[in-house]
Amino acid sequence: MIRVKEFVDSDSSLAEKRVNEFLAELKDEQVINICYSSISKPSLNNISEQRSAILVVYRTDSAPSPSAKR
Repeated sequence: MIRVKEFVDSDSSLAEKRVNEFLAELKDEQVINICYSSISKPSLNNISEQRSAILVVYRTDSAPSPSAKR
């Protein structure tokens, strides 16, 4: 089964740390793709805030349940 896990944080190094911890639990062949995005948006007091998003697409070892539909 193919799954996705999203990591979003205002601190890019924290998002990176969380992703690396998650990836350490997977086998290399389970990882399909990793996508990264960063945006900067003004807050209410006009101070720019950065958000980092990392999406990991991976394969699980388990088979899909019989009730899962495609």
